[in-house]
Amino acid sequence: MIIFLRHGQAENNVKRILAGRTKDIHLTKTGIKQAERIAEYLKPLDISAIYSSPIERANHTAKIVAENNSMDCELDDRITEIDMGKFTLMNYDDMFARYGNVFLKFYQNDPVIMEHKVETFPHVRNRVLDMVGHLVKKHKDQNVLVVTHMDPVKSMLSTVMELKPKTLFELVIANASLTIIKEQDKKFSLSAINAMDVDRYHQNW
Repeated sequence: MIIFLRHGQAENNVKRILAGRTKDIHLTKTGIKQAERIAEYLKPLDISAIYSSPIERANHTAKIVAENNSMDCELDDRITEIDMGKFTLMNYDDMFARYGNVFLKFYQNDPVIMEHKVETFPHVRNRVLDMVGHLVKKHKDQNVLVVTHMDPVKSMLSTVMELKPKTLFELVIANASLTIIKEQDKKFSLSAINAMDVDRYHQNW
């Protein structure tokens, strides 16, 4: 299984800004607790390897999980956050007021995305699929954890479930939640989405 884990709550999530690949944006205290709890949740899944986005909020989440499961983690740029281009560090509300629903336009591959030098969704999907293909070969019949960001997870779901742009926009991948993908005979299937400890299902994301 390929187990995708979105990083825990980070400062940019609370402030509602597009952090992109900006350095030194950290997990909040809540995000650290989320990572610790999901680390316990993961223990029965018999994980063989952990890979992480190099972005601090994902890498910190991965390290917490790795330490709690007596493992190491390896960084890989193929599962990094989107390059937000000229939208980097922009507040969601300000961006929507000036450019409309940029998130939906991202999934639609609207020209405004490339005009503002944002990485395109097809490019995100291609690099994530390349990573998944690598993991399937390297860790055959093993469970591998991939610690990443919301849109790399969505890109994999768009491949497995053939999701339309509006569905992708409306889909929320919660902080510190698991999305589990199985592969058999070069075909992918979805086993779980937004899996987390039971108490967190009652909170607003």
